[in-house]
Amino acid sequence: MSTKLKNLSDFSATEVPSAAPYRFGIVVAEWNSGITNALYQGAYETLIKYGARIDNIYTHAVPGSFELTAGADLLLKNSKLDAIICLGCVIQGETRHFDFICNAVANGLSNVAIKYSKPVIFGVLTTNDQQQAIERSGGKHGNKGDEAAVTAIKMAYLAATLRG
Repeated sequence: MSTKLKNLSDFSATEVPSAAPYRFGIVVAEWNSGITNALYQGAYETLIKYGARIDNIYTHAVPGSFELTAGADLLLKNSKLDAIICLGCVIQGETRHFDFICNAVANGLSNVAIKYSKPVIFGVLTTNDQQQAIERSGGKHGNKGDEAAVTAIKMAYLAATLRG
């Protein structure tokens, strides 16, 4: 089905484990704050919905999406978290800056996940325009923050299961 008609954040066909046993970090970019705050609300509320304890959710802001990698690295280096959710928004402009930032953030977050053997979730919108960002941060296409939180829960569960 085309994304024009689909809420991308529908989890009715999947089972989400309880978030109660896990500790989550959320790193949120301040740039494009109207969008990233909506992503944060979605992620936070979804963690709570699936049983995460409020005192097991640690939120930290960074200036922009590029800094999400350093934020995730610092959190994992200095705390005992089960998963990190990274939330940001990069909107296409007239220069290649968009491409460099998106690639750097995606690669950086992957490297942090590998470095610590912990889930580091890419909850970064990479849209063509502001309207697409709005539609994916609580608009007609759902909230990517919700998706990032569900992914964090599932990956924390997987890691715990594999540890025994």
